[in-house]
Amino acid sequence: MAIEIPKEKWSGKIGELVIGATAEEGGTRSKKIIIGGSTTLPYLYFEGEHPHPPVLAMEVLDVIPEDFPEQVKSVIGDAINSPGTWAKKCVEDFGADMICLKLIGTNPEEEDRSAEDAGKTVREVLDAVSVPLIIYGSGNVDKDAKVMEVCSNEAKGERCLLGLAEEEGFKSIAVAAQANNHGLVAFSNLDINLAKQMNILLTDFGVKLEDIIMDPLVAGLGYGLEYSYSVMERIRLAALMGDKILQVPMISDTSVAWKAREAYIDAPEWGDPVERGPTWEAITALSALIAGAELLVVRHPKTMKIIRHTLTELEKGKNFSGGGA
Repeated sequence: MAIEIPKEKWSGKIGELVIGATAEEGGTRSKKIIIGGSTTLPYLYFEGEHPHPPVLAMEVLDVIPEDFPEQVKSVIGDAINSPGTWAKKCVEDFGADMICLKLIGTNPEEEDRSAEDAGKTVREVLDAVSVPLIIYGSGNVDKDAKVMEVCSNEAKGERCLLGLAEEEGFKSIAVAAQANNHGLVAFSNLDINLAKQMNILLTDFGVKLEDIIMDPLVAGLGYGLEYSYSVMERIRLAALMGDKILQVPMISDTSVAWKAREAYIDAPEWGDPVERGPTWEAITALSALIAGAELLVVRHPKTMKIIRHTLTELEKGKNFSGGGA
């Protein structure tokens, strides 16, 4: 007797977000990327629709901090000294769908690079690659307001994602994004209520839901991954059950996995750190994908390779109808 696997019927649907603009849309990107649109939980292809595959972005920094992992430096090589060259290597050699440019050098407590310098770095990366961009500031609210304004203007017409829009400083980034039709990354700290509140604040300010992607913060393996997973899962469940304000895609920055000392320290009893680090990040990344993230920001090229392989295997689930014997 055939046994049918029970299928959940959801009333909600995740909204779609468009990133990047081709010449037809007034930009210079070689493609535009669409994420979202799912009508069921991740990878349950027999239960609903997943019209767009997950997107993998790679991290590029304007300056290299002292504690940046040697395992990553050795793989990137000399390209790490030039954001444009680094970005090009990520796309051409490592297969990145997007670039996440982090302008950490603008932090007043670090190198305090000017907003104009940040704009030049954005232009360098835009000229070096044709994939869509995510542009992050340093996390300093006052400085990021100036930086995002300049970067938004420099990337006018390219339909980038700007971030991070947080509760204390979202208005300036929202204005910068709206001025040039960019999307926004709405950041909250491991709390479904805060995630919803950020979306409410942004929409009340005039930002459209279709211009928002949520970052509810993913924690690295061994440093709160289980808790962050549960928050992301709750967000996705609430959205599918009909909470419209949470029906936006999610992004996870898995480079946080490298903050775990287990990912990078030279401890022979823990195994080769050259292998351990990328695997540590990959486990974090794959957990985020299963929890509901549609867009990942990845640091190590080998992590990219692991995720690509796993996604290929998961795609085979599209051939499963949900029936059985």
